[in-house]
Amino acid sequence: MHGSSKKTSELDRTIRPEIKNDVFYRAIQRLARTEKVSTILEIGSSCGDGSTEAFVSGILENPAHPTLFCMELSQPRFKLLKNRYKDVPSVRCYNVSSVDLASFPSEEEVSLFYRTVPTNLNGYDLNTVLGWLRQDIAYIKKSNAPQKGIALIKKENHIENFDMVLIDGSEFTGVAEFKLVYGAKLILLDDIHAFKNHANYHQLLQDTNYELVEQDTTLRNGYAIFKRKDL
Repeated sequence: MHGSSKKTSELDRTIRPEIKNDVFYRAIQRLARTEKVSTILEIGSSCGDGSTEAFVSGILENPAHPTLFCMELSQPRFKLLKNRYKDVPSVRCYNVSSVDLASFPSEEEVSLFYRTVPTNLNGYDLNTVLGWLRQDIAYIKKSNAPQKGIALIKKENHIENFDMVLIDGSEFTGVAEFKLVYGAKLILLDDIHAFKNHANYHQLLQDTNYELVEQDTTLRNGYAIFKRKDL
């Protein structure tokens, strides 16, 4: 989740990792090491020293030698990410927006969610939250980064479905991202008590194709890990 709302875009600065040496970090590490997967997508890699680090340490010990596809929109964070893993061939970094601007929710949708669904987002005033939404949209427009990044990675690498996915990008694109990665063997959600993954979490809880294998609703904004039942 965003931290503060300033005139300079938050995406212009680097930030400290949130998923770092905690139970979710260790779960990511374990799954990346032990699951029979070949493609992993991380949405929201930041500077690469949080969940990315957990993924990389895991895949380097995985006998299946999976490839990790990292997505980060912020250019300063992407620069650090790419440099950090430049010598790791199984890590491929993309400076893209996961989805296009048309896939972002409207301010009305975000306002309705804020007023009707109690989450940790209510710890911030609505104007601040809407400011984050405007900031994300403005950054994509300013950066000229490729949009539809998930579709781009799939096309370039001939991937129909990723095997494992972490959805932890923009606060506002989780629902659109989920639709594009549904079918993955493992779906990892961070911020389940926020706009980002609240709907995805509750949809997967009701989905007969998936089972909840791990969650902690009290760690930051909560996380959950789901696995397809037929695999």
